Parts: sequence; structure tokens; C-alpha cells
Amino acid sequence: MKNRHFLTLADLSSDEYRHIIQRAIELKAKQKSGELFEPLKNKVLGMIFEKSSTRTRVSFEVGMVQLGGHALFLSPRDTQLGRGEPIEDTARVLSRMADIITIRTYEHEKLERFAAYSSAPVINALTDKHHPCQLLADIQTFTEQRGEISGKTVAWIGDGNNMCHSYIEAAQLFNFKLHIASPENYHPDSELLKQAGAAVSLFDNASDAAKNADMVVTDVWSSMGQESEQKQREAAFKAYQVTPEIMADARPDALFMHCLPAHRGEEVAADVIDGPQSVVWDEAENRLHSQKALLEFLLLGN
Repeated sequence: MKNRHFLTLADLSSDEYRHIIQRAIELKAKQKSGELFEPLKNKVLGMIFEKSSTRTRVSFEVGMVQLGGHALFLSPRDTQLGRGEPIEDTARVLSRMADIITIRTYEHEKLERFAAYSSAPVINALTDKHHPCQLLADIQTFTEQRGEISGKTVAWIGDGNNMCHSYIEAAQLFNFKLHIASPENYHPDSELLKQAGAAVSLFDNASDAAKNADMVVTDVWSSMGQESEQKQREAAFKAYQVTPEIMADARPDALFMHCLPAHRGEEVAADVIDGPQSVVWDEAENRLHSQKALLEFLLLGN
């Protein structure tokens, strides 16, 4: 189990994910009961963040504290990366000091380069192509609320972005059907769609994608770095807001998820995200517990 990276969901197997999700639920119960559990005592997580963060940063830092370890936050302003040191050199040095490293950056290729030269496990904390840690939390949340996601239907409404890409991989690993409704010019990566085969279906409108879905998921229309496209994207996505009407097309007990931050009145109506089918706050909390399970798995192989 030494030096395994978590750059995309494809890096682990379905059986390993089943273990991690169940372990996340166990670790959550331990924390809620007040049990002291510190399997990562004296372990250090190095955190390189080139993009701003709330949930990802806090969940990793708090998670390491709860597991008995320590998290070290590094931004480009604080390190030689911001002054042009090669990624490869930074990887060689930091991985000799930290036990595990998580990186949040723009280009996925930058993450891959770092991992190629790191002697410690590397975790993707978000890139422009994938956001696998969020999927762990989402699957944990669905499992807690509705049981196994295998055989269910998930509707993705909105941009074919990094979150959508990770959902495409998750559909194959967790054996659920994924319905995607995106404007024509904002479809997800064609190669990922090709690899997914029958697990994923594209729809022209949100209503058809949501029909009989067990879960409806969305994300912001303009991600970090796309602010200049805001007006253009608002026009393109205006028919892709998750409204009470869209939720009514799904199953009566369908859940609503959003990785946050959310823009009420854009990608989701306030009545939905603040309504009874929304589990976004459980979903956000579960970033903490699912990432603790991931850290434990990558460091200890449990």
C-alpha cells in the first residue's frame, strides 16, 4: 500500500471504495461518541493550496488533528513554488518531510507532475479536471441516508466540469446510472464519456435527466478562474437551474446535493437547497469523515 496516490477516482478499486465509505461512517460514529482515536499520531499532512478553499482546507486540517496528526498549510505566497521553483524539486523535498501531501491547484497536469516525483502519497484536493474527495463525501452521505447507491440513478444538472468528471468515474466504480444535462458547449470530457459507456447518458434538458432520479446534483455555473465568463454562462445555463419542478420530476424521496459554495437563484433555487430534500450540510460535514478514512487508508493500509 506504500506510495499510492489519489489523483482521480480511477486510482482505487470498487472494493477499496466500499471499505473507505464504511470506514468513514465508523470514524464519524467514533467522533460523535467522543472516543479518542489517534492512529496518525505524529504523522504530518502537507497541504499545498493554489486555490482558495473553505470545506477542503478545514476538513483536512481538522481531520488530521482528530486522527492525532498535524496539517501544514502552504500557499504559493509562503513557499518557493510562488517564486518559480520547479514542481518536481518541491515534490522531492516536501515528500521527504511530510508523510502525505494534498494539493489544490488549477491544472491537473501539475498535480500529476508532483505525484510522479513524490515519495509520499499525494491526494487531489481539486483540479480543473477532477474533485474526487468530494465524491467520497457524496457517496457516504447517500449511503447514510438511503443505503447502497449501486443500481440507483443520479442526475447531474449543469456544467460538465471537474465535479461532473468525478461523477462519471463514480458511476462506473459504484455501479449507478448517471444522467447528465448540460448545454451543448459545456458537455463533460468526451474521452471520459466514451470510457463510461452505458453507465452515463446525456440529456438535452434538465427535466428529462431528473426523471425518476434517486439523487439530483449540481454545481456553480462559473468555477474559480471562470469569473470573466459569468454573463455568458448565465445565459447558457438559465434552463439548467435545479428548481422545485425539476425535483418533482425525480423520485419522491430523491436527495439534493451540491458541493458548495452555492449561488441561490442561479444553479439552484433557494426552495430546493434549503428544502427538506437537501442534504448539503450533511454532505459538507462528511468531507471531514470520508477524508479521514482516506488518510488512514493511504497511510496505514487499513
